[in-house]
Amino acid sequence: MADELDVYESHPMQDSDDDADDDWEEVDEDDETPTKCLFCNVVCDNSHSTLKHCIDVHGFNLYSVKHRFELDFYGCIKLINYIRKKNISVDHLASVCQPYPWEDKEFLQPALKDDPLLWFDFDEELEKFKDCEASLMSNGLGKDGEGFVPIQQYNELKSRLLLTEERAVKAETDLAKARDDINQLRILAKSFLEDYTPKSRTHKSSTGSSSKNVDDNDEDSAYFSSYAHFGIHEEMLKDKVRTESYRDFILGNPQFFQDKVVLDIGCGTGILSMFAAKAGARHVVAVDQSEIIYQAMDIVRENGLEKVVTLVKGKAEEISLPVDKVDVIISEWMGYFLLFESMLDTVLFARDKWLSPTGKVFPEHCTIHLMAMGTLENQPTKLSFWDDVYGFKMS
Repeated sequence: MADELDVYESHPMQDSDDDADDDWEEVDEDDETPTKCLFCNVVCDNSHSTLKHCIDVHGFNLYSVKHRFELDFYGCIKLINYIRKKNISVDHLASVCQPYPWEDKEFLQPALKDDPLLWFDFDEELEKFKDCEASLMSNGLGKDGEGFVPIQQYNELKSRLLLTEERAVKAETDLAKARDDINQLRILAKSFLEDYTPKSRTHKSSTGSSSKNVDDNDEDSAYFSSYAHFGIHEEMLKDKVRTESYRDFILGNPQFFQDKVVLDIGCGTGILSMFAAKAGARHVVAVDQSEIIYQAMDIVRENGLEKVVTLVKGKAEEISLPVDKVDVIISEWMGYFLLFESMLDTVLFARDKWLSPTGKVFPEHCTIHLMAMGTLENQPTKLSFWDDVYGFKMS
């Protein structure tokens, strides 16, 4: 085999000064045996030259690898035989993780007959390569020292990093949605806190006509703007108790909707209008002042209901409907805890103006239930916490 191999004639471990020469005067007889490189066909003078050649040419430092993978004597033998038998590259070694592929007992059998590297003193002799640089420092295969991470810890850190990246992506998505919601709420809050003055919504002019107050217009604009983004509608639609209650009532009582003209006040994405159409309504008029109604138009067309559902943008107090009277009015007018942001007055206005004498308004009644709740197991941690907050009382 040696006739087919290149010969690496060098003594890279020798230094020019006399002290370095003295270090290499005493060499074991075995260490003078020509040794084949682990990664190419070069044959060096001895095992030390071969290992130095692996560092200089291939960026592979057996000392650092031994410590990175926490190899004992037999582990080093298995690794050498594994590299020789499988023709493993240095880049491949940089990416392996547990369980290590060389741990099988088959790699205790020499891949190369009388391989001098298998006679090597992996404990003491490898120390001479401790400070040798290698090109794979970034992969943890360089010299031992500052920044060295054992493979087990490296794999744990890698898993934690991937999990952190996944959480970061989700957090960015949630943050973007939260920013949109905050911007909408900021508009509404600014209107209430800075611009709002308690005036009547309408007043009579000297001619007896009715006109809107400018401040009220600004307030209404901020209110409807807060519902223009799909984020708040997503939150409402994901409220299964609310949405499924409307769905079950509408689809479960077709006698109220079959062949009827239905008016949906504050339609949003049009979900109630589409329930009514599915229940057999002859014509559904959906009204909303916010910009979300344009998405509702797309949604209605996407579901093939544009011949049944007509969408009208504007305030119920100001618009004209394509019909004179309606048989049913449906609306999700309730805010948080029933009363917050209530648009009940708008529903009542629509009832008085468009509902036929025999018509129905759904929902037709509501109740508020309030209950105080608590858990004793949480009481000590919640209450006693304030007795000592980093050495200060905040009770």
